[in-house]
Amino acid sequence: MPSSEMTVDNLIDLLSACDRSAPVRQAMNPFFPMAHRLAQVVQSVDETGRAVVYLAEGRDPDAQLGHLPPEAAIALTWQGPVQAPPRRPRRRAGGN
Repeated sequence: MPSSEMTVDNLIDLLSACDRSAPVRQAMNPFFPMAHRLAQVVQSVDETGRAVVYLAEGRDPDAQLGHLPPEAAIALTWQGPVQAPPRRPRRRAGGN
């Protein structure tokens, strides 16, 4: 059964198409999307003994940067594009 998890090789391939000088951020929590600074990459093993790489945010109080930009949340399909509600005609003085 093939794994649906992203591998380091997949991550390297995806990152190779990005601007090498761009900061790396982690998007978390699809229901309340937030952006975090990455500070560490740690390799360990899981409970089955398989190698696993963890991307971790820093301990700095400003590691959580705030809300994820809407365009990023939309690209991640964590939220749909939001459209402004249709405008209703303004009511005039006198009830017309």
